[in-house]
Formats: sequence, C-alpha cells, structure tokens
Amino acid sequence: MTTHTDPKTGEITEIVDLAAFLAGHLSGRTVEELSAEFHGLLDQVRAHGKKGAMTITLVVDPPANGVESAPLPIGVESAVKAPKPTPVKSLYFLDDDGNPVREDPRQLAMDFRTAPANQTFKDA
Repeated sequence: MTTHTDPKTGEITEIVDLAAFLAGHLSGRTVEELSAEFHGLLDQVRAHGKKGAMTITLVVDPPANGVESAPLPIGVESAVKAPKPTPVKSLYFLDDDGNPVREDPRQLAMDFRTAPANQTFKDA
C-alpha cells in the first residue's frame, strides 16, 4: 500500500498501489492478458520499425441500485494499436480514359519477334 496525505486536512490514508491492483485483478488473469498483448505489440514494433500504442482503461461502475455499501464493479479494458507492414505498391500509368494500365500509353509499341536459334559457333 501507498500513503496519501490530504492537502486540506493533513490526514494520511493508505491507497491501493495500482500495479498491485492489476496484478491481483481476476486472480492475475488480467495482468497475464495485458502482458501478452504488450509482448505482441513489442514484436510488431520491432518487426515493422514503426511505433505502436497500448491503452489500458479502468472502468468503474457505481454500486448496484445506488446502495453506498454495495461493491463497485471494476473492469480493465485494453486496446492495442500495433503497426502493420507497409503494403507493397506497383507502378501504373493512366490511359486516356483515366484507367490504370501497366504499360505507358504514350510509349510507341514495338513488335518484337524471337530471333532464330543458331547452334553453330564460329571459331575465332
């Protein structure tokens, strides 16, 4: 536990350590899931050389039926924004109708034919 001093009254109270709370939430399952997501994020950042982000949100609902002594439902949510690989691009030209084509429509076409195969070699 950590202590907190109220600036107005000077009263010292103990407050829960957030890391300890997360470690104990749902018998440790939450911190295991968060750790796995974090590890995956690190792998993606390393693999793609781009930044990523992980957001952990604590969601606290009010007590049921407004009863002050009722328990508070507390949930932990996470969102991972991992980098993705850069898509491979290919080059295209636009034809007169604005459609992408692989060959430059302004380039004159040349007819090519296969040269005959010659199996004889000249001695030098």
